[in-house]
Amino acid sequence: MTRNTMQSLVSATSHTSHAPLMAGARRRVLRFAAAAVAACSLVALASCSGASNDASGAGDSNASASANDSANSGAFPVSIKHAYGTTTIATQPKRVATVGWGSFDNLIALGVVPVSIQKNTYGKTVDGGFLPWTKDALDKMGVSQSDMPQLHDESDDIDVEAIAESKPDLIIGLQSGMTKEQYETLSKIAPTIAYQKVAWGDPWRSMITTTAKAIGKEAQGKKLIADLAHQLTSAAAQYPDLKGKTGAVMYFDASKLSNFSIYTTTDVRPQLLNDLGLATPDSIKKASAGTDSFYKDVSAEHADDYKDVDIIVTYGTPGLLAAMQKDPLLSKIPAVKRGSVVVIDSTTEMANALDPSALSIPATTKEYVRLLGEAAAKV
Repeated sequence: MTRNTMQSLVSATSHTSHAPLMAGARRRVLRFAAAAVAACSLVALASCSGASNDASGAGDSNASASANDSANSGAFPVSIKHAYGTTTIATQPKRVATVGWGSFDNLIALGVVPVSIQKNTYGKTVDGGFLPWTKDALDKMGVSQSDMPQLHDESDDIDVEAIAESKPDLIIGLQSGMTKEQYETLSKIAPTIAYQKVAWGDPWRSMITTTAKAIGKEAQGKKLIADLAHQLTSAAAQYPDLKGKTGAVMYFDASKLSNFSIYTTTDVRPQLLNDLGLATPDSIKKASAGTDSFYKDVSAEHADDYKDVDIIVTYGTPGLLAAMQKDPLLSKIPAVKRGSVVVIDSTTEMANALDPSALSIPATTKEYVRLLGEAAAKV
């Protein structure tokens, strides 16, 4: 899935690349901006697919939606507000496709198997593009190979044709960079829910709440949120050194240390640090003021502005911290100098863990908190 690319950070990158500075990493690392989808041929395809903006216009259901059958159906119709208006879902959906990041995990955690999800190409993936915890959850649900979600490509654009072929009666793109044109095109296939306020900025609690309402499982959604929040606080409590510390998620490239990027308070990654008990440094709050962007570029000449960051989390390679400590400017950051830096290897499962979802939290929190605890002990 692609996230709003930070084009200023990585000019001319592609989400399909596995390099840390490429948009696949940028979706995590700085996010990839999907190009406009609305080609006339795709609009035509969507229009003739037989789908309707009414959720009751779904085609046949199959075993991939069977987990819905035992669910406690909420009251329908329901209306969901988002950045591009309000989407009304007439009846409980049975074939749900997702666009962007995390929505597929939230659906699965609520007992619904999506019919189509984005193919992941960044970090550790299994079976051609599933995240490890996603595939593990599907296996535990007993989903057969033939009923697994179809993987559609979002490397350069949203594959509208592939989504249409899955015959969804609802499309969810809460944690996405869906453009207005893409929203309008997808809405010709099925009722579509875009991100709610800021592209790639829907918090995990909000995503679960909205998803649960859209599929008629609000009670289950509330319980899921409570369970996940408890897991986060319980894990953090095992590392008392975290208490009273500040943390920030940044991005450094060992091959170009003349500038770096910080994730603003809009982004879900620093919000996850807050869930784990780390406070947002004043420097990050100041840099985040007045912008809806999830990131901000910083010249290394201003590295000293971030002296109030106790723990830095960054994507990178094993040699990154040593390179930062040798740099005459970055070494002025106290966290860098003392080594209270968590470097997330972009080839591992943890590379996809900083954007929390209902399945990534239980799968990766223990390891993430261990790494944060080790960094906190150096402060």
